[in-house]
Amino acid sequence: CMQACPYDALYIDPDQGTAAKCNYCVHRLENAYEPACVIVCPTEAIVSGDLDDPASKIAQLVASHDTTVRKPESGAKPNVFYIETSEEMLDPAATEHTGTGMWSEQVAGVGHFAKYAENRLGAADTDSLLVQLALEKKASEAQPRDQAIIRDVMAKLGDDSPKAKRSYDQPSKGILWGWEVSAYIMTKSMAAGFYIVAMLGVLLDYSVLVASNGVIIWVAASCIALLGLTGLLLVKDLDRPERFLYVLLRPNWESWLVRGAYILGAFGAVLTAHIGVELLELDASFHQSLAIVGIPLAWMTGAYTGWLFKQAKGRTIWASRSNFEISSIATLEMIAFALVPYSLVSYAFDKAEIQTPLALVAAALLLTFVYFAFKHINKGLQKAQMEPLL
Repeated sequence: CMQACPYDALYIDPDQGTAAKCNYCVHRLENAYEPACVIVCPTEAIVSGDLDDPASKIAQLVASHDTTVRKPESGAKPNVFYIETSEEMLDPAATEHTGTGMWSEQVAGVGHFAKYAENRLGAADTDSLLVQLALEKKASEAQPRDQAIIRDVMAKLGDDSPKAKRSYDQPSKGILWGWEVSAYIMTKSMAAGFYIVAMLGVLLDYSVLVASNGVIIWVAASCIALLGLTGLLLVKDLDRPERFLYVLLRPNWESWLVRGAYILGAFGAVLTAHIGVELLELDASFHQSLAIVGIPLAWMTGAYTGWLFKQAKGRTIWASRSNFEISSIATLEMIAFALVPYSLVSYAFDKAEIQTPLALVAAALLLTFVYFAFKHINKGLQKAQMEPLL
């Protein structure tokens, strides 16, 4: 929900460790009181009420003034209307993103990193302020001709400085998804790709299955290990990991987070069944039957994150992707994460005998591939999340 909100209105409650946002003082509304922000505003700049009641003050204001809303293109149908606003007030891209505001800064850490903020101080950008103060003092004491020159310099400084400065910014550090999500995308794509490549070989050539000599159990075990690592990465970034169980116990089937959790579980069950067939020495044809079910589940394991990201309306890059684009990117990732390691490992082995120099070269190339793939995914992840935070 924090990623999906187009207004970045949610934050991590430091006491509860869960996502929270303004609830419009519902406890006050239930007792016929106005929200606290309305009561304390000294200029009565905030007006609340029932927009559906034509006689209410807020309905009359909206009807009699030109109003604007934030990000109507997101489809969120916002009910917060602004009167006499400027572009800088509503468009995050209209102001410079410096990490510091007029009266605030978040460079010391927020969100998961808020506990470190008290021990760190961000460097304030005071150069322009000092120059301006010095020029103003000099201008008040100088001759008329010098005053005109100084005013020209001050005007030039004003033209070169940002047109608007933020008074407050939504948190970006400690709130955004980090390396854990990038790594989880890789691990589940590897598991899915390994399985699909191996099982396609089994379905296309039964002799491969007969002569596998336990290869299936190693493929299944490797995929289970990667899925286990995927699960650990999924919950690592949570302040309340135990709440991940709510995804399974209180499912919202319209969410791809819930669908993905059950897809991962079903794929894990198929992998476990493959191992069971081997350990119980059942007929090898069972592997083919399991593969018919497992290949679609494996593909969905690698691909569902694209639709999960697409549900985050606040991230334009993700929300604007078509189903074809999501499917294509996921398929290419699974192919790359399966075939590249498989090719390197196969090259390092010759008739099951390890060639040490080749093994070292293959390991180095594999680590290099994983590193740059991770960097590429992580860069794309951060870019998509930072867009509304500009």
